[in-house]
Amino acid sequence: MKTKQTFSVIFFTRKSRSNPKQLCIYVRITINGKRSEISLKRVVLVKEWDSNKSRGRGCSQKIRILNAYLDEVYSRLLECHKELLAEGEFISSEAIKARYLGEDDNSKTLRELIAYHHENMAFVLKSGTMKNYYTTEKYLFKFLLKKSRLKDIYVKQLNYEFVTDFEHFLRNYRNSKKQLMLSNNGVMKHLERFKKMVNLAVKLEWMHKNPFNQFQMKYHKYDRAYLTERELQLLEGTEFTNERLQRVKDCFVFSCYTGLSYVDVKELTENNIIKGIDGNYWIFTNREKTDERVKVPLLPKALEIIEKYRVFQKVDFTDGLLPISSNQKTNKYLKEIAGLCNIHKNITFHVARHTFATTVMLSNGVPIETVSKLLGHSKLTTTQLYARVVETKIGEDIRNLLERFKEKETKKSLSKN
Repeated sequence: MKTKQTFSVIFFTRKSRSNPKQLCIYVRITINGKRSEISLKRVVLVKEWDSNKSRGRGCSQKIRILNAYLDEVYSRLLECHKELLAEGEFISSEAIKARYLGEDDNSKTLRELIAYHHENMAFVLKSGTMKNYYTTEKYLFKFLLKKSRLKDIYVKQLNYEFVTDFEHFLRNYRNSKKQLMLSNNGVMKHLERFKKMVNLAVKLEWMHKNPFNQFQMKYHKYDRAYLTERELQLLEGTEFTNERLQRVKDCFVFSCYTGLSYVDVKELTENNIIKGIDGNYWIFTNREKTDERVKVPLLPKALEIIEKYRVFQKVDFTDGLLPISSNQKTNKYLKEIAGLCNIHKNITFHVARHTFATTVMLSNGVPIETVSKLLGHSKLTTTQLYARVVETKIGEDIRNLLERFKEKETKKSLSKN
């Protein structure tokens, strides 16, 4: 036969060893006659303590603050009892004490969650992705310090309000020059990474309610920059006397005809150039970002650039096949190159990858499934973000359609005659 569980919380005092006029305040939790005590690290004068009411005596500001604190402790202990019941945990005075002090397994903090995530994902995610998680971590703790003046928080305290407040913080975050730092999609990326860490906490049963359940990510769609055929020809036809700019231009054009990202171009070696069964040269490599196997046929213009730097190695290119600078410097030089070529677009090295997908491949009738394989995408939907059907291709397709209509009409006329 089941018996009802007894549960009580009382405050009591003990004489201070250092000052006989003061009392040290404790709280006692009792479950079915078994007790656990917690020192509240608070003291009160003997004459200011009402032992019958287990509260401070008087109306001074100091006593009001003390009694308010005791009320908070009492409410938190009841909440701990309620949490343990809801989680189906074994209820004991020690369990409630541990939960209150944050010493039980379910009282993990945000810092512990992030540390666990980083430790386990460091060997799964690429270094560039991990770098983004470190940035999200930096923003999280800046927000926590500003919002609550805290350096940490229990993961079970994360709620919908925390998420929406964090979003607001990111949208309005400014640097030392009072400039807004993040676009809408930049904010969403940080929230997406935070959500993945929260999902991990739910899976580990460190928290039981996901604050992102009612939160919707709202990305803005935008056209990814790419070079048109005219702009690409303009860039190719421009020769620079400055060797630094010429090398960067060549590496960029190489990417326009291979679709390789900056890091994949940087890691390219002679071992990646293989003669295929068709008798032509191919690039065989693994994408650094996704580890997907990529096989790209070397188009004549890309092969020309490789041969150029095989023959004229005037500088030390280390082990790489092409003389590519750091990503930051490359993007800086590309802006200078665009200006000199009268290309009025914000060009980064990744624009070459978009140019390969759009101008070199799709605009020339290469099926999107083939383009997806060449780009090393694991999902076709990813390729569709890069792919766009340009107006010239639409016009060409419509002309072909009209030609087919004319052919059908001609056949009908001939059959009638």
